Amino acid sequence: MREYNIMAVLINHRSKKAPTVQEVLTKHGCSIKMRLGLHDAGDVCSEEGLVLLQLVGDKSDIKALEDELNGIEGVKAKTMNITAD
Repeated sequence: MREYNIMAVLINHRSKKAPTVQEVLTKHGCSIKMRLGLHDAGDVCSEEGLVLLQLVGDKSDIKALEDELNGIEGVKAKTMNITAD
């Protein structure tokens, strides 16, 4: 049975918070298998961004990443686990 761990990270005030979020993601880089960043672009870049992560490793490492991201003001992180049969 294979388990997939997906984390959504919502970032408010993206231009100000992105460097701090990047530091945390770099610190936990060995747990990140895939990263996708989304924000509205066009005439004006949105100050709200969404990062989707596929994570690997121990549940304690994933929880530590989630907790560290949630400790940043204006950032919300939530993880979901899906198990394949």
